[in-house]
Amino acid sequence: MKRLFTALLSAALLLSLAACGGTGSSGSANSGSAAASSASLEETPPAEPLPFTLAWYPEFSLHPTLAANRANLTLAPLLYESLFTVDAAFQAQPVLCQSYTVSEDKLVWTFTLRAGITFSDGTPLTAQEAADALNLARSAGSRYQERLSDVTAVTPSEANPYQFTITLRRANGALPLRLDIPIALGREDRPAGTGPYVLAEDERALTARNGWWQSEKSMPVSTILLRAVTKSDELIYAFDAGEISLVDVDLMATNAMGYGGNYQTWDYCTTDFLYLGFNTRSGIFRSADARRAVWLAVDRDTIATTIYTNHAISTLLPVHPASELYQLGESPLTYDPESLALLMEELRLTDSELVFVVNSENVAKSSAAQLIVYQLNAAGFQVDLRQLSFEDYTAALKQGNFDLYMAETVFTADFDLGPLLSSGGALNYGGWWTEGSDQLFQSPLGAAEDKAACGAELFDLLHTQAPIVPILFKNGSVLTQWGQLSDLLPVRGNVFYAMEHWVLK
Repeated sequence: MKRLFTALLSAALLLSLAACGGTGSSGSANSGSAAASSASLEETPPAEPLPFTLAWYPEFSLHPTLAANRANLTLAPLLYESLFTVDAAFQAQPVLCQSYTVSEDKLVWTFTLRAGITFSDGTPLTAQEAADALNLARSAGSRYQERLSDVTAVTPSEANPYQFTITLRRANGALPLRLDIPIALGREDRPAGTGPYVLAEDERALTARNGWWQSEKSMPVSTILLRAVTKSDELIYAFDAGEISLVDVDLMATNAMGYGGNYQTWDYCTTDFLYLGFNTRSGIFRSADARRAVWLAVDRDTIATTIYTNHAISTLLPVHPASELYQLGESPLTYDPESLALLMEELRLTDSELVFVVNSENVAKSSAAQLIVYQLNAAGFQVDLRQLSFEDYTAALKQGNFDLYMAETVFTADFDLGPLLSSGGALNYGGWWTEGSDQLFQSPLGAAEDKAACGAELFDLLHTQAPIVPILFKNGSVLTQWGQLSDLLPVRGNVFYAMEHWVLK
């Protein structure tokens, strides 16, 4: 079994590198292939490329914590930096943080900032500014409020101007993975930051900042033009016309916008998780054996490659295959029609009638549900698929009007499973619980002294009990004008990661 799992893991990791490693694959709504695009370029001399240009919405805030506009948030890493950044392997890499210590119980963290860093207006970065920014991030109206819900206090040190303490209500040994939160000065719409660029006074460009503390990094462009837009259609048109160099998109989103022209796609890994849940309070899925049968029936690789057109990576665990945590769990359950047939006969599940609910407003999700219905019916189940509006879908989950449901959630980078699987978890719609499970989900896996032992115990419980069926993690996508950029290494939350290595052509 270990050999089988090792082979599966190796395949998953290879697929992960291909699916979210920023390979720069081509995309086009107007031409049939990259070859056709190249042929047309040979016949007509290429036009002089426009300066590197990004979209933004001037009417909306640029504040990296309080803003909600996606295009404006894409700009945030150019203007603001965080204590840590999370790389493609879901490891925390220090940026503004020089060092840190943590108490034995993993409840009190003390961080020391790098000295000598200033905001773009000349204000020194001290523990007070960092604490103020993090307290704003955990306040109402912040997009990071839920992520920091376990934080009870952020307190600057009275003895050291570069040191502050974060106190938690729940142990977490991987807190730095939650601190890739941009630090801005104040709460105005155009706050100063410590990043490599500043917003020009006329708001038509970002210009390279004099005195940036990471001056050893040579940015590929000194001026980034800003193309003002007011609505999504205008953004799409500007990108298709080549007026915008780069956009960050979720190609599988409910309201995904359609881009045309010739462009390259650079995918990156996210924590956006698609899975199946069960009603464990009533019906056949009170039985863990019946739940394992569904696990064996779902061909997640086909869903990731065909329905999600390789903008996803299939997974056997509720942890991304690119994370080191994935390697802590063995996975005896995978798509296996032969074992499934034996189990269906043994459990006498053939012709069992199931109510399967899914939100109809996302095309990819609905298509994936239809494929799973086909797979379940082929196994011998009788499935009634109900594609519901979001309002009716959430009502069905709250009222327990389902046997099986498809859902999507976004994990924190430490893959905290508590909200999804603990008995009091907000996302545990199926009411699953078993003896000792809550103790395992009291804190993220990173809080364990012995991660390997804790991971083995936790993942063994998931495979034995099968409270959910993991399917895939979605990718995010960066689209760039064909042939204008190379060597992109985008990561979740920062499409400009390692920008100093980019090549602009």
